[in-house]
Amino acid sequence: MRKNIKTTEAIFPMPVLMIATYNEDGSVNVMNAAWGTMLERNQVILNLTETHKTVKNIKERKAFTVSIADSNHVTEADYFGVVSGNNTPNKFENSGLTATKSELVDAPIINEFPICLECEFIEYGDCGVIGNVVNTSVDESVMDGDNVDITKVSAIAFDPFTHGYYKVTERVGNAFKDGFQLKK
Repeated sequence: MRKNIKTTEAIFPMPVLMIATYNEDGSVNVMNAAWGTMLERNQVILNLTETHKTVKNIKERKAFTVSIADSNHVTEADYFGVVSGNNTPNKFENSGLTATKSELVDAPIINEFPICLECEFIEYGDCGVIGNVVNTSVDESVMDGDNVDITKVSAIAFDPFTHGYYKVTERVGNAFKDGFQLKK
């Protein structure tokens, strides 16, 4: 038996992405965005409305970074989603986190988040912000040799059903391999 529910935002898990830009005065701005994904192998798309301070900054600076939030910083990640840069210009300083300027784009890398995509702005359209990924930097603490170890990243996902955050850690299969068991 199935039951109809009222929510339409029922794709789970949704990523918890930290979108970082510089404000006009050079200070750091970060927002929490669950509505984003890879558009192509080297492009991201973020479904953000133009009312966000972050979108204004992206258009002005032509750059942004996308970091994967982790369970060690769930409070800070949530804070970046509940406080607007339009109303609280010092919200990054309030978080206690630190940033380093990207060497490749005019945007900050949030040091505490383990994975960061450095992006050049392409365009803003009906679906939001599109950017080219020019570099991905990863904290060595979450690496296993030359590969990212997702169990060390402790990435978090957003659950739109209960508005909860969940840690993504356990591998349960092998992509592009396990399905061959059913091939006849």
